Amino acid sequence: MIDNFAPVVLFVYNRPWHTEETLKALMKNELADQSVLYIFSDGPKENASEEQLKKIDEVRQLIRAKKWCKDVNIIESKKNRGLAGAIINGVTEMLAQYEKVIVLEDDIVPSKGFLKYMNEALSMYSENERVGCIHAWNYDLDAQDYPESTFFLKGADCWGWATWKRSWKLFEPNGELLMQSFRSNQSRFEFDRKGTHEYIEMLEAQINGSNDSWAIRWHASLFLSDKYCLQPTRPIVKNIGLDNSGIHCGVLDMVQKPVEFITLNKIQVVESEWFFKAFQLYTKEIKKEGATEKCENPRPSLKKLFQSFFSLF
Repeated sequence: MIDNFAPVVLFVYNRPWHTEETLKALMKNELADQSVLYIFSDGPKENASEEQLKKIDEVRQLIRAKKWCKDVNIIESKKNRGLAGAIINGVTEMLAQYEKVIVLEDDIVPSKGFLKYMNEALSMYSENERVGCIHAWNYDLDAQDYPESTFFLKGADCWGWATWKRSWKLFEPNGELLMQSFRSNQSRFEFDRKGTHEYIEMLEAQINGSNDSWAIRWHASLFLSDKYCLQPTRPIVKNIGLDNSGIHCGVLDMVQKPVEFITLNKIQVVESEWFFKAFQLYTKEIKKEGATEKCENPRPSLKKLFQSFFSLF
């Protein structure tokens, strides 16, 4: 049972096609006509080209073109905040007004049941403070031996997500302070999701200015606070931005099989052993089949190719 619907917050910049695909899909959601939408439109960079200014203008015309949800509120920035700045400030602003929020970016296309899943999960775990956030995406993992539609991982995620005011208060924007809290090799291993991901490296890159990822700091903040993120066994969103259209990286050819709806059952808040076993099999299959990536700064390993997603955010 849903007590009240969380506002949806969408962050857009200069990708008209991606933005339209995301908004069209959101409009088709079962609860779109009962949900309030806030759209944060980032501004142009200094010395932006005419082409870049045109794309930003196209996006701003597009977001005004239809009544995508019950109510649509548009917040335009005159200056460029960058993705990290836009999301940190925007989510903070929204959670000063609301107790919970659902967050999308312009390349995360939601399935028809996305809002239903997010709102039900937010209500289901609202009283359990061990749960820090809800996530909507997952790898294409073999789930035939796993009976549940969701599972938990420690920390946070970023491709279609939701959280509460109580959790966002734990967000620490200072990467150096976060890094200081990883005092043991064991804690670093656990933060790297038992050595399957390279999140410590990403946090180091954020600290030294190689990236400006808000998501790695969000993950670290919840991880260090001993909070867990509810994950879907099958994704209920699709990322269409891995096509060299964004600021951060290029083309990533990856199978994504989102479902239309997720039936929720309340589960125990413990880190999933199934995920790590299934993920191991997934990476073995990837190595067998081979994978390609075209990027200005190509990652040197399959591990980084398929797990370093926070570096894009």
